[in-house]
Amino acid sequence: MNPGGPFGVYSEVGTLRQVLLHRPGLELKRLTPGNKDRLLFDDVLWVQRAQAEHDRFADVLRERGVVVHLFADLLRAALELPEAHAYALDRIFDDRIYGPLAVDALRNCFDAMDPDTLTEHMIGGITKREVLERIEEPRSIAFHVLDLDDFVLEPLPNHLYTRDPSAWIHGGVAINSMRKKARMRETVHYEAIYRWHPLFAGGGFEVWSAGSVNGPATVEGGDLLVLGGGAVLVGMSERTTPQGVERLAQSLFAGGQVQKIVALKLPETRALMHLDTVMTMADPETFVKYAGLGMLPSYTVTPGDSEKEMAMIDHAPEEMHTAIASALGLDSIRVLTAEQDVHAAEREQWDDGCNVLAVEPGVVVTYERNVTTNAFLRRNGIEVVEVPGGELGRGRGGPRCMSCPVERDGA
Repeated sequence: MNPGGPFGVYSEVGTLRQVLLHRPGLELKRLTPGNKDRLLFDDVLWVQRAQAEHDRFADVLRERGVVVHLFADLLRAALELPEAHAYALDRIFDDRIYGPLAVDALRNCFDAMDPDTLTEHMIGGITKREVLERIEEPRSIAFHVLDLDDFVLEPLPNHLYTRDPSAWIHGGVAINSMRKKARMRETVHYEAIYRWHPLFAGGGFEVWSAGSVNGPATVEGGDLLVLGGGAVLVGMSERTTPQGVERLAQSLFAGGQVQKIVALKLPETRALMHLDTVMTMADPETFVKYAGLGMLPSYTVTPGDSEKEMAMIDHAPEEMHTAIASALGLDSIRVLTAEQDVHAAEREQWDDGCNVLAVEPGVVVTYERNVTTNAFLRRNGIEVVEVPGGELGRGRGGPRCMSCPVERDGA
């Protein structure tokens, strides 16, 4: 466990103690057929049903003894603190975005909101019409040209996926710079929470990555698997860049808690946006893998002779599983891939069949809709705890995507 505080994640499959979730809210109600693509969704969700499904997901974790922290509650409490409030709004209200004639009025509008309203609009966005219900129209070209129902501040529906903007690795947290514009503002919220919320302020943990300062060198939590034993598996994907992996590796190696990183080169496609959409862990030696993923080029990275150096070994695609096993100190790993035809496999990957969340070794939470994968896991000795995902699953993220462990035992 982390000697400096209560937080730390030391494996993918050890007993889960504390987790961060975000219950869907206003931001999903503002998802429309016209803006869903820009906001990185493939469909428009029925929000009330999605909330009910998410509540059940949270309850299942609580029934397993997991402490559940809700993101909106953490953000609200952080924003009540003057330093966090100023930090977040300073980074949102930029005259290069809003124009010098409107930025001060908009900032003042948000400064005047009570904590509940402020939190709702920071996550759910705000329209020009809603702004004008609070202040007189600024004498600004940039503001005036907006239609009444245009967003002045866009909603952040991807906050549902708490896995990505921050990731705990051993005794520290990586606050991640995000690849897509629709998600970049999420990082600011996590910076405010981890720096100032009483739960985390002075918590004695490392900060492996400080957030927005990483800019285009992006790493997202869905591409990070904490293998355990000082090893981390990283997917270089549509969202995580090799440059981001190198920067994170430097920080982790300097901290002395991680000694080996295996990086996989994924195809840069929407369907495989993160490693955990196609490959996750169920126990210390077992991976759940999508049939269509195949074998990938991989790279083993270890510390070099100085903090600015790293040693790298590249592996041919057929050596992928061997490279992962070696990082775990094993002769081999067990890879579970459900036996089904190519069309059924593609459907279940789309429905996050491989996106399992381990709550302890050999026990995983999955969507009930992935019948074939769930049955296959059970036949192979994995205990499967099903949650409803008929509506949540349409957002293209499963139980692992929707959860950010902040305390988890080693395997």
